[in-house]
Amino acid sequence: MRQRKFVRAAIAVSAMIVAVPALAQTADGEKRFDGPYVGGSIGASVQGNDVGESIIFDRNLDGRFGDTITTTGGANAFSPGFCNGGARGATPAGGCFNDKDDIEYYARAGWDSQMGNVVIGVVGEFGKSEAKDYVTGYSTTPAFYQFGRSFDWNASIRGRAGYAAGGKTLFYVAGGPAYARINNSFTTSNGANSFTSTNEKHNSWGYTAGGGVEQSVTKNLSFGLEYMYNDYKDDDYSVRVGPGTAPATNPFLLGGAGGTDIVRSDSNFRFHSIRATAALRF
Repeated sequence: MRQRKFVRAAIAVSAMIVAVPALAQTADGEKRFDGPYVGGSIGASVQGNDVGESIIFDRNLDGRFGDTITTTGGANAFSPGFCNGGARGATPAGGCFNDKDDIEYYARAGWDSQMGNVVIGVVGEFGKSEAKDYVTGYSTTPAFYQFGRSFDWNASIRGRAGYAAGGKTLFYVAGGPAYARINNSFTTSNGANSFTSTNEKHNSWGYTAGGGVEQSVTKNLSFGLEYMYNDYKDDDYSVRVGPGTAPATNPFLLGGAGGTDIVRSDSNFRFHSIRATAALRF
């Protein structure tokens, strides 16, 4: 399903590039990719399949995750397992819904320097991906425990380098640091324990890398197609499971009366971007 969505998005934005004719070579000495520009992009954020992602536990609050939550009889309280998506019910039999792939949109500004057919530059970008990433664990109670994360905003600054074929068609690679405001969430069908979240919203560093093609239509206007891979570190969010109304025999309390900390096993928020771009040069 995600691959089909990715292909459809690529075809849609590619149509714009194909519609722009391959113009003749520029006049000698004319530089189509030189100086400052402003513009924007719109496209699709597509996540990979997070096979094997789960929820991990620190049952004695020593800061080390990887403990097994057991019942009073010593059985694994999370033996029903995990899914790399969102819960549809209290048991795995209800199924999981996939991570949400969605649109993304950015404003950008940059500067290029063209030396013959070689172009080097830098571009800054600010906007938002609407992608959402989930993981769910199931206990024998039965109950579900679902983590979710999304973006409030994304920003990056990238260097880029490329070759202007015929003077008007720029093929380039790009990459650099990225920064985002990540919004985490937690939901559960467990009504007995208490659940306290920390750092639901926090800023996160990452990186973005990829490449694209940009077609100059006039001396001041260009359109393009761009692919970027995005990876943000998201390791500041945790949930403390406390007593609530649960008895001391509750699996989350057997390691200590203070409860259990739970986090996602995958501390990275990753996705692919395919974008249509536009730039107005000065």
